Amino acid sequence: MKITMHELLQWADEEKFGVIAFNYSDIWDLLGIIKAAEAEHAPVMVMSVPPVVENIGIKYLYGMCNAAAESAKVPVVPHLDHSFSPAMCFGAVDTGYRSIMIDASMKSLEENIQTTKKVVDYAHRFDCFVEGELGRIRGSNCEGVVTDESKPFLTEVEDARRFVAETGVDSLAIGIGNAHGFYTERPNLNIRRLAEINEAVDTKLVLHGGTGIPAETVREAIKNGINKINVGTIIFNTHMKTLKASLNSQEEFDLKQHNCIIDAVAEVAREWIRVSMSNGRV
Repeated sequence: MKITMHELLQWADEEKFGVIAFNYSDIWDLLGIIKAAEAEHAPVMVMSVPPVVENIGIKYLYGMCNAAAESAKVPVVPHLDHSFSPAMCFGAVDTGYRSIMIDASMKSLEENIQTTKKVVDYAHRFDCFVEGELGRIRGSNCEGVVTDESKPFLTEVEDARRFVAETGVDSLAIGIGNAHGFYTERPNLNIRRLAEINEAVDTKLVLHGGTGIPAETVREAIKNGINKINVGTIIFNTHMKTLKASLNSQEEFDLKQHNCIIDAVAEVAREWIRVSMSNGRV
């Protein structure tokens, strides 16, 4: 069931639940995510990340996630996640994506605004939703680039206000103590800063690095303005461990061995859907 990103996040904002945006790497974890969403009667997002785009190709990935969106019994939004390249964003829009992210957060504020606005101006011609990022998120991103720990991580309120006003982004990923990858210690999100940013800007807010954040913290973030939560590391890790165990138990190829990936990913995804309070909405 297709739905626009604008419609989905407005729905979430009005009814005070979070939308889980799951990364996927192939058809098996994609099917697991859809299975979970249907079982929980929840809307979801399915996100392609740049390394997978570069490995498989944007048209193949869009074909998979668009087919999932059209055939699923629940609302599904295909999304290009964490692209650092305006050219990749333009290609995604041209292919059919109507929700994308440009991440220029590693640049200066001025360069981030300039790069993000360039993507927004192009994407909005096709009614494509654009997510930007401001601030610094710990850990390594989807391309393995590790964040410089010597610089501050919290998104500044005035920077957020200026960024949204000058770029016209539809949603904003912010740094409030969250991290990509697995956390080495219990995360301590700055909910006060989140609330201040939510008060200052009239745009939807996104929490990256969902894997490892306790359920009660996620729900507190939703209550204070987060509309979308990215979950990727736990999906990829579940996929890898499950497939490895299955392959080690088989001496001959059997296509059915991939079904265990669908089931394992679905189990993890269902937990996250319940954490976000998006279950039972459809």
